[in-house]
Amino acid sequence: MDKTIAHILMVDDDEGIRSLVKKYLNENNFLVTTANSAEDATEKIKVINFDMIILDIMMPGKSGLEFIQDSKNKIDTPIILLTAKGSADERVEGLEIGADDYLPKPFEPKELVLRIKNILKKIKETNPKRLVKFSNIKIDLNKLIIFNNKKEFKINITEKTILEKMINNPGKTFSREDIGKLIKIDKERSVDVIITRLRKKIEINPKNPKFLQTLRGSGYVLWIE
Repeated sequence: MDKTIAHILMVDDDEGIRSLVKKYLNENNFLVTTANSAEDATEKIKVINFDMIILDIMMPGKSGLEFIQDSKNKIDTPIILLTAKGSADERVEGLEIGADDYLPKPFEPKELVLRIKNILKKIKETNPKRLVKFSNIKIDLNKLIIFNNKKEFKINITEKTILEKMINNPGKTFSREDIGKLIKIDKERSVDVIITRLRKKIEINPKNPKFLQTLRGSGYVLWIE
């Protein structure tokens, strides 16, 4: 049996298009979940971490663009927009607010597969580590969970953003200003509070940290073995 390449969420109010795309992607070793509206998709992304979302722009109720706006601070899943021919303004707006690519309708399913694979390839080549293990710690950036000595801690998007940057730059010192810019917070005290919160999830003894350390006068550094 061929290995599944990725789990795709297909969002379109047209049942025919949903069925066609699901069938073709299944034949190309993709696992596909469908949603018939942006509202339906919102519920599904709460419980499943998808590798990619294929999203129609024009749908009854909430549009695809509104879905991206509402979801962009909650997920970092790549998105391919399905657009009507001639809707250049919507395509541009979609790319500006966070979509990764677009495909005008009608489209060839083969082209969709190629675009999906190209995006996944780029992510694999440039994407930082998503699952990290060191000492008795396991950090899953996809599921937003830290496992520490059989204890499980949830992390939020802000904590994930900091960890992701540090994990991919082990041993590099980040000043409070660096971290503040990363998470768009300009108060150094707020950065300290977030780091303290992370230590409680990562460290055995948060008051004497082994991994997420302070370099006096410089900032913070993550040491992973």
